[in-house]
Amino acid sequence: MAFTGPLEDRLAIRELMNTHAHGVMTKDPEIWGSIWAEEAHWELLEYPDLGGFDGKDTILGAWVESMKVYGLNDMAKPMVYFMEPGAITVDGDRAEAVAYTHEVYQHPETRKIVRCTGRYDDKLEKRDGQWLFVYRAYGIVHEQISDA
Repeated sequence: MAFTGPLEDRLAIRELMNTHAHGVMTKDPEIWGSIWAEEAHWELLEYPDLGGFDGKDTILGAWVESMKVYGLNDMAKPMVYFMEPGAITVDGDRAEAVAYTHEVYQHPETRKIVRCTGRYDDKLEKRDGQWLFVYRAYGIVHEQISDA
């Protein structure tokens, strides 16, 4: 089964995914940064040259920079971004999850509109009663590029 473990924990993890999306839509580093453990690792599989990011501060810094070039209306508006869980498996204070993203943004170089579906493979830990991402790996599932 794709969803196992206590319902309360699965709901908290889903809310963590929604917090990620809300942080993107509001371009709010405090909100977006609240989802990460201090020693977390964020890997963007489509961009191997970046090599991934280690530590919450490094992750947050990279995200803040990316939000300067990923948006709509020549960055006057944030990108459209939603996240849905595909699977959440809780085992005590550890969990693994899969999340799918729906994104619409202007490509930072071509300025064309990109409609993208992505996938996160996640590892989480519950610390002091709060779930946090300790590992996230993102890859693109489908991408459509158009002039409008």
